[in-house]
Amino acid sequence: MKKMKGVLLEESAINKGDISWEELSKYVDLTIYDNTTEENKIDHIGDAEVIFDNKVIIDEEVFDKCPNIKYIGVCATGYNVVDLNAARKRNITVTNVPAYSTNSVVQLTWALILEQTCNLELHNQSVKNGDWVNSEIFCYWLSPITELAGKTLGIIGYGNIGRKVASIAKYFEMNVIVNTQHPEKYGEDEINFVNKDKIFTESDIISLHCPLTDETSEIIRKENIDKMKDGVRIVNVSRGGLVNENDLASALNSGKVLSAGVDVVSVEPMMKDNPLLNAKNIVITPHIGWASVDARKRLVNEIVENYKSFINNEKRNVVN
Repeated sequence: MKKMKGVLLEESAINKGDISWEELSKYVDLTIYDNTTEENKIDHIGDAEVIFDNKVIIDEEVFDKCPNIKYIGVCATGYNVVDLNAARKRNITVTNVPAYSTNSVVQLTWALILEQTCNLELHNQSVKNGDWVNSEIFCYWLSPITELAGKTLGIIGYGNIGRKVASIAKYFEMNVIVNTQHPEKYGEDEINFVNKDKIFTESDIISLHCPLTDETSEIIRKENIDKMKDGVRIVNVSRGGLVNENDLASALNSGKVLSAGVDVVSVEPMMKDNPLLNAKNIVITPHIGWASVDARKRLVNEIVENYKSFINNEKRNVVN
C-alpha cells in the first residue's frame, strides 16, 4: 500500500531529542516541522492527507484550503483544536490520545502541593546563600511548614487524574472531598462526594482536575474565593481557563489564598502582563505535567497505533 502524505506540525512540543518518529514513518510519508503557527499552517499542511497536530487550530478555513485531508491525529488528550463538525461533514477521521499522561500529571500535582506545604525551594536557596553555614543552631525555617495529615483536600473533577490524586491523599491521612458531575459512577470508591460550595468552604487545599466547560469556566473567581477558608491553597494542572487570573492574583496578594501552584494559564505561552506572574506565593510551571519522557513515549506509541488502526479501517480513539 502506498503511504499517504503526512505532516507533523509541532515536533518541538513533543520531542527534545529523546523521542523517535521512526515507527510512525513506516506507515506515513512524513514531513516534520519543528513548529507551526497560525500564519504558516496552510503552507505547512499543503496537499497533505494526514495531519498530526497538537495546538494548531484546524477549522473550516484549513479544510477549504487543504482539501486532501483524510485524517487528523491529535497528539494530546484534548481535541478542541479541531472543528469536529467540519471534519465530520467531510468524512475526515479525528483521533486523540487519552490517559497517556495520567501518572505524570498526578506526580506534578503532588509536587505542587508539597512545594507549597514544605517550602522546599525557599529553604534550598537559603542554604545555598549561606544561611545554614552561618546559623548558630542546627536548624531553622523561614516559613511555616504544614503537615498534610488531617487537612481537607477538595478535588474538582474525578477522572483518571482526580481519582489517583485522591488515592494518594489517603496515604497522607488527609480528608478527601470530591465534586464531580456523575458521582453515581464511582459507588465502589470510598469517597465523600459533595457539591461545589462544600469544596469551597471546607477545603484546606483545592485541586482542579476537570475539563473546561461553560460550567467550570473561571470556577476559581472572587465570588467563590470569598467562600473559601482564609489561607486556602489552590492547585491547577488542568486548564488555565478554570481560573480568573486577576481574582486569584488579588487573593494571593491579600493573603486570602495563602499559596497556589499552577501548570496552566489562560493564554499559552504565558503573556508578560499575566497578573499571576508577579503575584505572591505562587509556583508556576510551563505546562509540563504531561511532559515526562515516559508519558511522551506512550503518547508517540498511541499516535502510531491510532494511525495504524485508521489505515486498516478500524476505529481506535476516534472522537468524531
